[in-house]
Amino acid sequence: MASTTAFLYRDEYLKHETGFGHPERPARLLAIQEALDSSGLRSQLTPVEPRNATLEEIAAVHQERYIERVRAIAQGGGGHLDYDTVISPQSFEIALLAAGAVLSGIDAVLSGKVDNAFACVRPPGHHATPDRGMGFCLFNNVAIGARYAQRAHGIERVLIVDWDVHHGNGTQDTFYTDPSVFYFSIHQHPLYPGTGMESERGAGAGEGTTLNVPVPPGSTDEDYYRAFEEKLLPAARRFRPDLILISAGFDAHESDPLASIYLTAEAFGRLTAYVRELAEECCGGRIVSALEGGYSLHGLSTSVVEHLKGLLA
Repeated sequence: MASTTAFLYRDEYLKHETGFGHPERPARLLAIQEALDSSGLRSQLTPVEPRNATLEEIAAVHQERYIERVRAIAQGGGGHLDYDTVISPQSFEIALLAAGAVLSGIDAVLSGKVDNAFACVRPPGHHATPDRGMGFCLFNNVAIGARYAQRAHGIERVLIVDWDVHHGNGTQDTFYTDPSVFYFSIHQHPLYPGTGMESERGAGAGEGTTLNVPVPPGSTDEDYYRAFEEKLLPAARRFRPDLILISAGFDAHESDPLASIYLTAEAFGRLTAYVRELAEECCGGRIVSALEGGYSLHGLSTSVVEHLKGLLA
């Protein structure tokens, strides 16, 4: 029997303005919307309305002084957190809505309304550390979702699978000493932000619950399949998550301009199938996925379609 998949999206995400020529642009989400229509997939998805995350929910991950800094820059007419991380006048509220989509997806999955969910959001999140936004990211949507699942729903163990081509340093930093959240990342190395070595395995009580698989430029579908089969699946089965979150970046696609990994769109469907297998085995199929990177409009949109097909299967 096919799964029910929530799709969380609002047109407001298009109002996060990053400026001419910026790779993280509104056209990314428009390309996904067009692909959903042309593929006929939209009718198979269950629309769920995202809500805004509260400041308290954001503060479960981010320091209050950082949250206030983002708000002040937006209210002051916009600016930059660093050379490529832009805040426009509406970005603060839109970032709350991006994080809130993940929370709404978690509510829908954990209440049994749907089997799994995909939050089609921007700005992305996995580079945002507790006290700093960077790499196009303002608030760490998936990290906020993990804390929300634990605090609002009593979930004990969360697995985060991050296949964005860039290492999710913000997510790793958030949970590096926390044994209740297992963070897995497969990413190109060397590449921005330069973190994510195999030796980075967590610290203190969290030692062993960070698993990094850096792969060289030129890696292909088969390299990723091998990493999932030999690294992720055994480790995740030992961890036994109660919920799986995906940082779903699609910038490892072969046409992406910001990296040098050569995944096909179909590979993202198979990676999704691996995560589905884990979820069925460990946590009743409960998965919430959130969009991260992906900067080739064709690569992004076709890969999201394959990802959604994998969630719906």
